[in-house]
Amino acid sequence: MPLAALSIDSSTPHKLLRALGPELGRSVPRTRVEGAVEDGRVLISIETSDLSAMRAALNSYLRWIKIAKDMIELTGV
Repeated sequence: MPLAALSIDSSTPHKLLRALGPELGRSVPRTRVEGAVEDGRVLISIETSDLSAMRAALNSYLRWIKIAKDMIELTGV
């Protein structure tokens, strides 16, 4: 099973993880995703049943992370 681990620097890691919460809580076929904050970083673990599902999950999560970071920076919320 393919496994990817993302480690994201953030000055507000808890806010970032909270912003990603709705996506982390979704049930997606062939994909299991977990998120946590550790040492001031957001850690996201993605496990999939095949490479196609991994590509789709990585594309989605990288885009959501970028959007969430931009919105936190823009609004300060």
